[in-house]
Amino acid sequence: MSPTNTDSRTVVCAACGRGNRVPAAADGRPRCGSCKSPLPWIADAGDADFEEVAEKAAPVVLVDLWATWCGPCRTVGPALEQVARELAGGIKLVRVDVDQAPRIAQKFQVQAVPTLILMDRGEVIARQAGAAPAPALRQWVEQALRDRR
Repeated sequence: MSPTNTDSRTVVCAACGRGNRVPAAADGRPRCGSCKSPLPWIADAGDADFEEVAEKAAPVVLVDLWATWCGPCRTVGPALEQVARELAGGIKLVRVDVDQAPRIAQKFQVQAVPTLILMDRGEVIARQAGAAPAPALRQWVEQALRDRR
């Protein structure tokens, strides 16, 4: 089943430890309801809601195009979540299972998984295929954001 915009995750604030519900799609950037610190924004999307969850998001979106059967995809997932936590308030991580979202896979001409795409309001600003450790992924994201300016 594809996620809808009513899907949310509970995220624990790294600054104060409070739990916060963070929706898959919303205006702005999530902040802790208690201390107002930026929260990591991690969401799943599919063919039905990718536009709303990823393409219309305000921060830069890191799209993880992955598959459940892919070993490297399973290893890079936690690394991407670490990067999303480290860059909370600056990026949104959107995970797309290409087997469940064939239109998205076709749109981005995915030939290998994992494929990572950085988007700014629907425009692709960087792309890479393959898994990497969290420090390398963060460096890639930060370099792409610097190059964008």
